[in-house]
Amino acid sequence: MEWIKALNNSIDFMENHLLEDITIDDIAREVNMSPFYYQKAFKILTGYAVGEYLRNRRLSLAGAELTRGNAKIIDVAYTYGYETPESFSKAFRRFHGVSPQLAKQKEYQLHDFQRLIIKVIIQGGSKMDCRIEKKEAFKIVGRGREFSYDNSYQMIPKFWDEFCKKYCKVENPSSKGIFGICLDIKKEGGTFQYLIADPYESGPVPEGFKIMEIPSFTWAIFTCKGPLPEALQSVNTRIFSEWLPTNGEYEIATGISIEMYTTGDTTSKDYISEIWIPVKPKK
Repeated sequence: MEWIKALNNSIDFMENHLLEDITIDDIAREVNMSPFYYQKAFKILTGYAVGEYLRNRRLSLAGAELTRGNAKIIDVAYTYGYETPESFSKAFRRFHGVSPQLAKQKEYQLHDFQRLIIKVIIQGGSKMDCRIEKKEAFKIVGRGREFSYDNSYQMIPKFWDEFCKKYCKVENPSSKGIFGICLDIKKEGGTFQYLIADPYESGPVPEGFKIMEIPSFTWAIFTCKGPLPEALQSVNTRIFSEWLPTNGEYEIATGISIEMYTTGDTTSKDYISEIWIPVKPKK
C-alpha cells in the first residue's frame, strides 16, 4: 500500500503548508510522484482536485477563525491566500453560503471541511485485463493543448469534439485520433499537455501538428471493453484504487500516459480501447 501511504503523506504536507502558496508540483515532488499521476490519483480516490481541496480547507479554517474571535476580515483574507477582501468574500460566500460579515455574527452554520484520510478497501471482483509489454521508441504526430489539472476532466472531451470535427472527416481525414497522450510539462501554473495523435513514419505534417518521439518503456497495458467514455473511466478508477495499491512488482516510471483507440463503434458494448502506463520494477 505504498501508493496510498504516499497520498496520505501528501495530505500531511498540504496541511502543514496551508498558509503558503504551494503548487501541485511542490506536493507531488514531496512524495516523489509525477504531478500528472499525482493529480489523477488524488482526483479519482477523493473526488476532489488538489486545488479544490486546498481552497476548501482554507475557507473552512477561515470561517472558523472569523466565528471564534475578533479577527478582521481583511487580515483573514490575506492569511488564507486572497489578494483582496473582495475576492475572499466572493469565495467565502460561494463555499459557506453567507458573507464573511454575517459569519462574524456567529448565527449561521458554516461549512466544516475536515482533513481527508485516504483508505482503499479491496473487495472481490473481476480480474483486471493487464499485460506488461516492452515497446521500443516510436514517433507520433499530433495536435496538443495545455490543460489545467483542475478542469481537465471537463475540457479534454471538448478538445476531442473540436479535433474530430476538424481533422477526422471521413471524406478527407488529417488524423484518425488513435492516441490520446498526457504529458507532464515542467512549467509554472499546474498544467499538463494532452495530445491527440497518430503513429508517424514519414510524410507531410498538417499545419498545427507536431512530431514527437515516445521513448522506449515497459508499459502496463490495460484493456477496456465497452462504450466510451465509461469503459475508460471505469478502468482508470480501478488502476488507481486496485492495481497500483496491490500489485507487488511495478510502480509508475514517469509522467506520461497513453489512451489507445481502435477503429469501430465507440458506443458498442464490444468496443476495445486501452490505457498504457509506463512502469518500472519496484526497488
